[in-house]
Amino acid sequence: MTTKVAILGTGKMGGAMARRLAASDLDVILWNRTLDRAQALQLGRVAATPAEAVRDAQLIISSLTNDSAIRGVYLGDDGAFENGNGKLFIEMSTAGPDVIEELGHKALARGAHLLESPVVGSVPAVESGKLLILVAGDREDLDQALPVLEHLGDVLFVGQRGNAQRLKLIANSMLGITTAGAAELFAAGAAAGLERKQVFSILLRFAPGLGARERGFLEDQHTPTMFAVRDLVKDLDLALHTYGDTADAMPLTRAARERFAATIADAPDLDISAIASSHH
Repeated sequence: MTTKVAILGTGKMGGAMARRLAASDLDVILWNRTLDRAQALQLGRVAATPAEAVRDAQLIISSLTNDSAIRGVYLGDDGAFENGNGKLFIEMSTAGPDVIEELGHKALARGAHLLESPVVGSVPAVESGKLLILVAGDREDLDQALPVLEHLGDVLFVGQRGNAQRLKLIANSMLGITTAGAAELFAAGAAAGLERKQVFSILLRFAPGLGARERGFLEDQHTPTMFAVRDLVKDLDLALHTYGDTADAMPLTRAARERFAATIADAPDLDISAIASSHH
């Protein structure tokens, strides 16, 4: 029998996951706050509410903007948990450990199962099935989810709920620090008259992940957006809230956050490679 998967939130990541799962012969039911965005994917039935999307699905994936969006979709009127009894939810947003803890308690009260599953990687990683999916929660729930998750990428089980969000915030903080550091050194080298391609090739030796942003650094091309500046600032704020409990904690993360916050004024929706342009 074909597994019916509801996808709550069809933005960049949710939409890419919907396309990947539909191409893998899974039956997808879509919901998005702006319904026409879900309809534009032309992949399957579009539900009017999260509760309706969940009703006919065996497994539910959510990819949402932030903690308030998560609360609205799961706990609001016609929310996902209204039809949650016995259902397995896979929450893939990056929203920090606090809201996941809250969601876990509410899931238990509703007889629902919840896996916390933020992902490392962007749309190209979804399209090639190469996401890193950090999963925290119950191992039995993961066993049930695995046949679906394996279409999207590699799964790393990280233990109790909350751990996946904490690891994801470390990942995104590292991305922020390395991208901000690379932008600073790239600008310094260019200002000294060094050949830009050679500077970038040296940076790449120490931070291979920069390769995905080569056009951003060398050609000032910051679209299509893999990871928007505003979203990284949100995640760095979450990381500082989670880990930076004293004023002198995480100085590099704080510095990266300030550099990206300065970039927001001109480029909130551009890719984080836009920080390289803001340095020259």
